Amino acid sequence: MRFYEYESRRIVERAGIPVTDYGFATTAAEAGQAAERIGGPTVIKSQVLTGGRMKAGGVRFADSPEQAEADAAEILELEIGGHVPVGVLVDPKAEIEQEYYAAVLWDGRAKRPMMLFSDMGGIDIEQVAAEHPDHVGRGHLSNLHPIADFEAKQAVARCGMTGSALNRASAVLARLARLQRDYDMTLAEINPLARLADGSFVALDAHMEMEDEAVGRHKPMLHEIGVDLDEPRELYEPSEFERNVKAIDAADHRGVIQGKDHGFHGDLGLVIGAGGGSLTLTDAVRSQGGRPANYAEIGGNPSVAKSKGLAIEVLRKDGVEKIAVMMSIVSNTRVDIVARGVIKACLELGKDPAETIAIFRIPGAWEEEGYRILDRYGVEYCDRSVSMWEAAGRAVARVQGDRTGSQ
Repeated sequence: MRFYEYESRRIVERAGIPVTDYGFATTAAEAGQAAERIGGPTVIKSQVLTGGRMKAGGVRFADSPEQAEADAAEILELEIGGHVPVGVLVDPKAEIEQEYYAAVLWDGRAKRPMMLFSDMGGIDIEQVAAEHPDHVGRGHLSNLHPIADFEAKQAVARCGMTGSALNRASAVLARLARLQRDYDMTLAEINPLARLADGSFVALDAHMEMEDEAVGRHKPMLHEIGVDLDEPRELYEPSEFERNVKAIDAADHRGVIQGKDHGFHGDLGLVIGAGGGSLTLTDAVRSQGGRPANYAEIGGNPSVAKSKGLAIEVLRKDGVEKIAVMMSIVSNTRVDIVARGVIKACLELGKDPAETIAIFRIPGAWEEEGYRILDRYGVEYCDRSVSMWEAAGRAVARVQGDRTGSQ
């Protein structure tokens, strides 16, 4: 789950990390009132879940409450990367001595949280790491033991900081690390972390991403900071296909289905599952010259209705000629249920299952019953003796063969 900047500020504030006297406004009038309360020059920042705000004109500087209100009125109408802002953040224009970067993220390779700190903040950390590696300090944290202040100090000291600045920056990084663990964040980032003229450190911007599976555990905190749990938090506006699949999944507690089609423009629809197996199968289709029309997940022993619903939504996508129904090794998903679902989808749409289902490869429970159903409708299927790579290749060949034959 991704958070808007104003929400991330509230989370950072809860962790005891200093922030500026900011205000969140959903109307231009509220922005003007926030600027008047703050006093002095302010920064008006669009609240969208995408980058590039500055280049798009979503960040402006105002010298008076009247200008802040006028700027907010324009920003609230400004769409950035397909996103309409939910509001604006009004921030005092700080007198900055130096900008830093601080983050704690999940390191998938090490399977441990990793702290990052740089004395070159305000720019992409990837650029700093590539061009100035000696200005980036790193340090991994234990998944089990309490986070000690000295661990944060070691990471900060690696980029050359000393004295009181080292102590103050280390305290911020340690609190950020505890925040990351306490709230199950995959990313907790402050950029920039600013040192002001009086030597104090404040977070001027924050970016937080929470593990989706942890959202339910943190509902009290999320409600407290004003997060709307029903609001989509995607990087883009969900398509009709994605909304429909989500609604089908929510309507039935049995099993799980998911569907994504952002960035997909293919002719082979996918009804696939098994976690990492779904990624492997999608890559296998692409690597062998196929054009996936979507990404999908099906598993956890879904109902026939759920399997049918996903297949119908995939088959309704523009350009889809056939579907591939594939999984890796399945322990509890019944083969016969998925077979019934995808065949029902074909029949309801007036399609011949034998022609529409390019391949069916789902090893698992009730295989024999599932294969009897597939035989009845002439659907090509294979068992676990056929690799996922080969099954994906067969599906691609079916689509390409039909296209060649019709020319």
